[in-house]
Amino acid sequence: MVEERGTDGAEGGQEGRKTESLEARRQRLNAQLATHRVPEAPPSQGKKDAQGFAMAIKLSSEFIAGVVVGAFLGYLFDRFLGTAPWGMIIMLLLGFCAGVLNVLRSIGAVAQPKAERRHADGAEPEEDE
Repeated sequence: MVEERGTDGAEGGQEGRKTESLEARRQRLNAQLATHRVPEAPPSQGKKDAQGFAMAIKLSSEFIAGVVVGAFLGYLFDRFLGTAPWGMIIMLLLGFCAGVLNVLRSIGAVAQPKAERRHADGAEPEEDE
C-alpha cells in the first residue's frame, strides 16, 4: 500500500495520515476476524460436558468391571475344578450380564434392590401387601 505525501512536507501531516490508515486497516482486520471467530460456549455448557464425560467413564468402568470379575472367577473355577473352558465361558457370560445390570441400575432404568434403597435413603422401605 502506497502512502501519499503531503505538499507541505511536514512530519505531522504524514503521521496523521499514517494513523488514519493504520486505524482503518485495524478496523477492517477486526471486521474480518469477527466473521471467522467461533462464538464461545457458555460456562454451563462446559460443566454439562464434564458431567456427561464423568457419567460415561462411570458406566464404562462398571460394565468392564463386571466382565473382568466374571472372567477372573471363571479362570479360577477352571484352574481349581478342572472344568476348562466351561467355567470361563459361563462366568464370562454371567459377568457380562452383571455389567449390563449395573449399567442399567446406574442410569435408573432398573430399580435398585430394597437393601440398597434403605441404606441410600436412611429409612426403611415400605412393604407392599
